[in-house]
Amino acid sequence: MPTLIDGSVIRLKEDESQRLSLQWNLNRTLSKLNYRIHTDAIKEHIVPALVSNQQASLVYANEADILNVALFGLTAKQWRDKNPDKEDNIRDYATVEQLLVLANIESMNAEFIRMSLSQSERLIRLNQITISQMKSITAYPSIQKLEKK
Repeated sequence: MPTLIDGSVIRLKEDESQRLSLQWNLNRTLSKLNYRIHTDAIKEHIVPALVSNQQASLVYANEADILNVALFGLTAKQWRDKNPDKEDNIRDYATVEQLLVLANIESMNAEFIRMSLSQSERLIRLNQITISQMKSITAYPSIQKLEKK
């Protein structure tokens, strides 16, 4: 029979899980908001004025994959092919740390686009930034404490 202490422990674990879920949701939301900055830069500097909506969507998807490759090492299609049992997209399965870095590199890529850097140069720079930021974030003691809980 569960005791009051057992119930308290369960409630504390549920509270902790909810807080971590809220943190993930917040980071995912920030990433989505930052994506607007990214798509505006694409629209202003990459998508030609006279293209169909379908052609433009391919440009946006291609640019999203630059971020995916820089962060996850594969495109959205490659991830879907490797994970046919999963719904949503690669970013919905990202860690809090990955979502934080994603938000950062979306903003940086928007600036790189405005600076007229080539796609290959942007990918190289974004990947270097991703590696650096992931090392910094994962070395932070508070993150390690969260992961152990």
